[in-house]
Amino acid sequence: MKKLSSLPIWTLGAAVFVLSIYKASARDLGQWEGVDPVQREWFDGLMQPDKPNRRCCGLADAYWADSYDVKDNQYIAIITDERDDEPLRRPHIENGRRFLVPNSKIKWDSGNPTGHGIIFIGHGLEIHCYLPPGGG
Repeated sequence: MKKLSSLPIWTLGAAVFVLSIYKASARDLGQWEGVDPVQREWFDGLMQPDKPNRRCCGLADAYWADSYDVKDNQYIAIITDERDDEPLRRPHIENGRRFLVPNSKIKWDSGNPTGHGIIFIGHGLEIHCYLPPGGG
């Protein structure tokens, strides 16, 4: 019987460990230029309410959602963002598009210095966080 080398097993174990503690950062591709440093720090510190070790993400995932509906005790965020997508380096989402927000994604604890409702939408239109308007 041939003895297996422990090097591949050790390498695999180390890779799994590193990936398990890796903290994904928001996509900062220059879209922070011209943003108030206080707001940037606030954005950088927002954590997902249901996954407190993961960030909501940044400007490349944030859309103004100043309008909303409530149906069956759930928020429906409505995109109202007229900012140009290109400088923010984010995919375009049409104004008026509605997103049913899971209650576990609503943040009530972070204040909101932007004056806007904000929804953070990632790849595949996954909702990371929602801060309703008036979160002051």
